[in-house]
Amino acid sequence: MTRAPAIGWTMLVGAALAASAGSLPIQLGFAILAIGVLGMAHGASDLAIVAPDRRPLFLFLYISVSLICLMWWTGYPQIALPLFLAASAIHFGVEDAPRGAPLERTARGISLVATPVILHREGYGDILAFAAGHDISTTMLFLLTVAGVGATALVLIMAARRRDGRLLIGTGALLVLPPLVGFSIGFLVLHALPQTDLRRQAIGCVSHRAYLRAVGPILLAALLIAAAAGAFFVYREGTGVRALFAGIAALAMPHLLVTPWFEERAGRPVAHPCPAIGGRAQHPQT
Repeated sequence: MTRAPAIGWTMLVGAALAASAGSLPIQLGFAILAIGVLGMAHGASDLAIVAPDRRPLFLFLYISVSLICLMWWTGYPQIALPLFLAASAIHFGVEDAPRGAPLERTARGISLVATPVILHREGYGDILAFAAGHDISTTMLFLLTVAGVGATALVLIMAARRRDGRLLIGTGALLVLPPLVGFSIGFLVLHALPQTDLRRQAIGCVSHRAYLRAVGPILLAALLIAAAAGAFFVYREGTGVRALFAGIAALAMPHLLVTPWFEERAGRPVAHPCPAIGGRAQHPQT
């Protein structure tokens, strides 16, 4: 591990521990920065991996799904929430274990969504209640707890057998830290950062700095959209929790539903000229 990544990880862990000891607004602020800024980077290259002649249709569908998602969260958050959780679990399972068996995919996907409820049932329920706009039923929390216990046990067993430190740390954070902070760390460690590295290689960037320069304009636009959506929901709801869910969903749902279809139809990732490589797609030498 080089010095720069080590410093970055130390700062992230320190911020997570500090936020864990703080109030809900502090934990929410940490989640917004961790998920909304660091976590969005892998989705910012969605356009780059789509064939140029398919990009107009891709953008139309991407924006349409995002707007529909926002409208749904505005009018029917109690329906949008469980659908978003289910879609997220499927997405995490497929992308985080692309060559895994169905049981592993299922466990990985459910774990990222449901593990936080195991030790933080009340806090997790409060967060979902703020997001949905009404109290969460005890039945739903019970089902999430049962699913979380089973998925977490399987994931921890897999992590121990494979001596997979990343899987162990990410799942441990989901289990131990408060829900917003734990999910933020688990999401980064298990999903967002590995996917960012894969995208970086796919579009030919030799470093993460070069990747961020390549996707910077789209990432900035996504952040502005999320901020506008967040401000609207903060005004309506007050706590900011629904704003976080709605903003993430507005960007995540097209990433979940639209991008894979275009990747599959395109056949393979499209080489995008990364600014650091003078227009030639390369993979870093390891």
